[in-house]
Amino acid sequence: MTNIKDIEMNKDVVAITDRIIERSKALRSAYLDKIDAAKSSTVHRASLSCGNLAHGFAACGKDDKASIKGLNHSDVAIISAYNDMLSAHQPYETYPAIIKAAVKEAGGVAQFAAGVPAMCDGVTQGQPGMDLSLMSRDVIAMSAAVGLSHNMFDGTLMLGICDKIVPGLLIASMTFGHLPTVFVPAGPMPSGIPNKEKARVRQQFAKGEVDEEVLLEAESASYHSAGTCTFFGTANSNQLVVEVMGLHLPGASFIAPNTILREELTKAAARQVTRLTQQSGNYMPVGRMVDERSIVNAIVALLATGGSTNLTMHIIAFARAAGIIINFQDFNDLSHAVPLLTRIYPNGHADINHFQQAGGMALLFKELIEAGLVHEDVETICGRGLSRYTQQPVMENGKLVWVDGATTSGDDQVIATFKAPFKADGGLKVLKGNLGTSVLKTSSLREGTFVIKAPAVVFEDQHELDDAFHRGELEKDFIAVVRFQGPKARGMPELHKLTPPLGVLQDKGFKVALVTDGRMSGASGKVPAAIHLCPEALDGGLISKIQTGDMLLLDGESGELSLLVSDEELAQRECAIFQVNGHHQAMGRELFGFMRRNLSSADTGACSLFDQEPSQVNGNS
Repeated sequence: MTNIKDIEMNKDVVAITDRIIERSKALRSAYLDKIDAAKSSTVHRASLSCGNLAHGFAACGKDDKASIKGLNHSDVAIISAYNDMLSAHQPYETYPAIIKAAVKEAGGVAQFAAGVPAMCDGVTQGQPGMDLSLMSRDVIAMSAAVGLSHNMFDGTLMLGICDKIVPGLLIASMTFGHLPTVFVPAGPMPSGIPNKEKARVRQQFAKGEVDEEVLLEAESASYHSAGTCTFFGTANSNQLVVEVMGLHLPGASFIAPNTILREELTKAAARQVTRLTQQSGNYMPVGRMVDERSIVNAIVALLATGGSTNLTMHIIAFARAAGIIINFQDFNDLSHAVPLLTRIYPNGHADINHFQQAGGMALLFKELIEAGLVHEDVETICGRGLSRYTQQPVMENGKLVWVDGATTSGDDQVIATFKAPFKADGGLKVLKGNLGTSVLKTSSLREGTFVIKAPAVVFEDQHELDDAFHRGELEKDFIAVVRFQGPKARGMPELHKLTPPLGVLQDKGFKVALVTDGRMSGASGKVPAAIHLCPEALDGGLISKIQTGDMLLLDGESGELSLLVSDEELAQRECAIFQVNGHHQAMGRELFGFMRRNLSSADTGACSLFDQEPSQVNGNS
C-alpha cells in the first residue's frame, strides 16, 4: 500500500468536512461536554448505593458477583436485536453465552442489558406494519437507552444488523457516548438464486405470466437460510458504514454466520471492548471516537459502493445524536467527489458474497485511502488509523489473526479501482426546484433515463398505482406522484410494491419515474425516483397541489425537480387533504400517533428524538 504520508486528501472532501465541523461547532461542543460529565474515573457502578448494586448483580453467579463488587473489573452491557424470525438476527441466539465467556476470560463481566425490537422490512413490505418501520428506529434507540440507564456498565456490545436496527443502536450509542462501544455483526447468508433472476420472476408475476407458487419458490431460493439478505440493501449498507466508522473489527462485516471464523470474531469483539474501558487505561468513549471525519468517511464509503438511500436519513439522525449536523447537500457534494467503485445488486449482478470474494472491505479501504477520499487518521476500536482495516481476518493454526488483504480486485466487474471507476461520481443526486428537495439514486439508472419530462399521474397509496397498472391504465410515459407517504402522514413506509410494475413499464420502453415524499427500498434504483421529498404533502408541500396531467420535470443531470405549472395557477389551487382511511389504525399503528406527529422532515433525519433547530440543521453551508 502507498505510504500514508505521501497521500494527499481530496480537496473537496476536506472542504466539505471543514464546513460540517464549522456548522456543528456549537452543538458538538455541548455534546462533548455532556459525555465528559457522564464519564467516571472508576467503574460507573461505584456511584450506586448498596441496594442499587445488589439489585444489579442479584442474578449473577458467585464469581461475577465478586468481580462486580470490585472497582477494577469492567461490566459490559450486551444489547441485542435477536429474534429468530429475522434470518439476519437468528445467529445472535448463541452470542450472549459466547460473549460472557470471552469477557470473563478478559477479567470482566458481561450482562445482557436489553433486547430491542427488530422488525423485518422484507416481511412487512406493502403491508400495514410497514408504516411502523421507520419509527421502529427511534423505539430501538429508546429501548437500548433503557437498558443502559442503570449506570452499571463500563462498555457496550451492540448486536444488530438490519434496516432500522443499526441506526437505532447508533443513536443510542452516541447518546451514551461516554461508553466505549463495539458493534458485533453476524454475517450474510450464502448466495441463493441470482438477484437478477429473482427480479425477473417478480416482474413476470407483476405481468401475470407466473403464479404465486412460482414467485414463492423464487423468493424462497433467494432468502433461504440464516444470515443477512445478500443484496446490497440497507442491512449490508449498515454493515459497511459501521465498519468504515471503525466500530467493527477489521473485516468482520461479511463473514458468514455459523463458522469458526465468525465465532472467533465475536469473541475478539467481546475482548476488544474491555480494552477500551476506563479500567483498561486505554479509555476510548464512542462519542469521542466518532467525530465529523468519521461521519464523512461513512458517507464516502456509502457513495463509493452505491449503498442504500435509507442511509441518507439514518446518517443524519445518528450524527445528530453525536452533536454533528449533516444535510442532504453534504451527500450531494460528496457524491460529486467520490467515484463509484463497486457493482453490487441492485447496482450490478453481484451480491455481497461476490463482493467479499473479490477483495471485500479490505480492498475497498485500500482504494479509498489511496485515493485520498477518506480521513485515514481517525480513531477506531482498534486504535488510530484506518490502514489497519486493509487487513482481513483468517484462521491460522486454530487462531484468529489478521493478514494483509487483497491489493487487486479478484473480479473487476465487482470492485474497480479509483483510477478506473465504474462511474466518476457516487450516484446520488439531490434534486431541487419548486417542489422542494429530494434525493435521486443514479448509480443504478440506465443511460437515457436521467431526464424525464412527462405528465403526472397522482396516487395517494402504492396499492392504487399497482391496481392502475393491472387495469392497463399506465401504458404510457408518465411520472407517478405518490404523496402523503411522508414521516408525519404515514411514518414514511418504503414503497417497495412500486418497483415491479414501474420496472415492467420501463422495460416496455415507456419513460416512467416516481416522485414521492415517502421512501423506496434500499434495493431499489432501476427506475428514476425522486424520494424523501421535503416538505411533505401533510406539511403543505407543493406535492399536495399536483393534479393528474400536470407536467413534471425530473432532471438527474442538472438536479432540477419542478412542477411546470404557473405560479398564478398554483396560487388558486387548494392543497389536497390527507385521507387517513384507517392508515393510523391496526397492526399497532394506533400506538404511534405521538411519535408520528413529532417526526422531523426527511432532510433532518425523519427523527422524533431531538429538538430540531432548522437554521442549523437545514443549512447548506
